[in-house]
Amino acid sequence: MRSWNDIPFDDLLAESRDGEWGKGEPEVGHTEAVVIRGTDFAGINDPEQNLPHRWIKDHLVKRKKLQSGDIVFEMAGGTSTQSTGRSALLKPSFFVRNAPFPAVCASFSRHLRLDQSRFCPEFIYYLLQTLHHSGYMDVFHIQHTGVARFQYSSFKKHTVLKIPPLPTQRKIAAILTAYDDLIETNKRRIALLEKMAEELYREWFVRMRFPGHQNTRFVKSVPEGWEMRKIEKAFDFTGGGTPSKNVPIYWNNGTVNWFTPSDITGAAGLFLSESETRCSEEGLARSSAKLFPPYSVMMTSRATIGAIGINTTPACTNQGFITCIPNERYPLPYLYQWLKLAKPYFDALSGGATFPELTKGTFKKLEIMTPAEEVMHEFTKLSTPIFKSMQIGLEQNENLTKTRDLLLPRLISGKLSVENLDIQFPPSMQEETPEPESAYAELHL
Repeated sequence: MRSWNDIPFDDLLAESRDGEWGKGEPEVGHTEAVVIRGTDFAGINDPEQNLPHRWIKDHLVKRKKLQSGDIVFEMAGGTSTQSTGRSALLKPSFFVRNAPFPAVCASFSRHLRLDQSRFCPEFIYYLLQTLHHSGYMDVFHIQHTGVARFQYSSFKKHTVLKIPPLPTQRKIAAILTAYDDLIETNKRRIALLEKMAEELYREWFVRMRFPGHQNTRFVKSVPEGWEMRKIEKAFDFTGGGTPSKNVPIYWNNGTVNWFTPSDITGAAGLFLSESETRCSEEGLARSSAKLFPPYSVMMTSRATIGAIGINTTPACTNQGFITCIPNERYPLPYLYQWLKLAKPYFDALSGGATFPELTKGTFKKLEIMTPAEEVMHEFTKLSTPIFKSMQIGLEQNENLTKTRDLLLPRLISGKLSVENLDIQFPPSMQEETPEPESAYAELHL
């Protein structure tokens, strides 16, 4: 720690400019550009993420064009003061994926370009993440016409950071980047598995090219031996409820997973091991919430229709769900895909004066395609390992994220020393620091 120096935030920067939103249609004197909003930060390096394209004045694109190693910094966000002050690091892969269009940050954001002869972008990004998660950024928030704004000038003026020499910065960044690279690799693999599972379902049950389809007779577009069955006679399903928030004993030290729609829409993946809020056994017993078994299919049915999560432990939900319980005739992979692809139909059936709602009364009268048992058995045999691999990948990411988050404050503060460690840099940092190629940052303790 003796070699770590106090550096005013402004001294980190070679350049910093605010963002542009531009126009939605082509116009003379404007360049088509990819624009990064605060809402895009979480998946900024995800190859599947689609970013908005806007037309920005030529001279502004020239001045504000982003480059690899830039940090995009959020200056305003929703109604929550917790949303401002976030940051995202732009890696080389981002520009390869979005070529040939230039990229700029949107209004209410700005880019931070570091003096890379003295500061490692990955290290500074993780340092900013630590400040955000610690609540430090809250000091510089103001509420303005219902939108949280970040006082960047004040932050820049009053923030002094303790920063080690550049080689130490790179070692710390390499350790943390290795975790993030593994997490991103898992995310891409999970997304590919999800596409495989959906394509198998579409091939067999939408295009009707299931095994033996060539020799199957169809009656009114339904294969012989299959049937359309009312949901109320096909599988069990349940709604949810909320134990009274005015009774502390229903919530204090709760152990029962109680899911809300935000648990589903904010989840990192399909399988969920725990909810944000847990109720007590007594709260569950004294409410209309119903406990259902693991590997049920929780589908949101109010306001947001058709968002899906699969619980891996016994759980219950609030009123905003219809939870479907698979059985031998309607196993999890089939039931999940049917619900997911039926979302447009559910949207059309949803009504309500205040917000859209798919009622249980409407849902139970719908019909579900019921394939022949041998076809369903074969589909389940092929798709179950795909779902299992998806769950394993998500669990690995949960563990990697927890470990990274435990290391982050200790590394970034210097409490965990790396100066004397032999660090092998992950591939994503190879361009910046030539080191022997490795998939991981290794700590030889």
